Amino acid sequence: MISRWRNLIGNLRASAQGSMAIETALVLPLLILMSFGTFEASMVVSRQYELQSAAAEAEIIAVAAATGAATDADKIKAILAQSVGLSEEQITVTRFYRCNDSETLVSTKESCGVDDVVSNYVRLRMSDSYTPVWTEFGIGETINYNVVRTVMLS
Repeated sequence: MISRWRNLIGNLRASAQGSMAIETALVLPLLILMSFGTFEASMVVSRQYELQSAAAEAEIIAVAAATGAATDADKIKAILAQSVGLSEEQITVTRFYRCNDSETLVSTKESCGVDDVVSNYVRLRMSDSYTPVWTEFGIGETINYNVVRTVMLS
């Protein structure tokens, strides 16, 4: 009886039939998961890059508005919303001022003195979120983006 088992195990060890199917069955799910994870990670990075590019575009628009082009904060928000596919509620454009070299920022020019040097700023903030599919399996959580750019206009 023992010799029969030894012969059976020896035959299984020497046989190569079906080994490719078994190896594929073991490795294929892992490869699919890795490629799926790579795709999701690339989507996260891609969205961050898209928002950063839009922020750079918004800087150019804000500077152009400061140099005389008739572009106000609402128009900047509308251009950004269309460019990035965000709603206008996800975008804020805030103007603020600095009097002389003070560290304190104020919301109106009138808060500065008559003889103060007033610097104009615009802060652009874009918020978005992305929920990767792997969160459905209890891995990770929703990714929140918050891109902020502050531009000195004058």
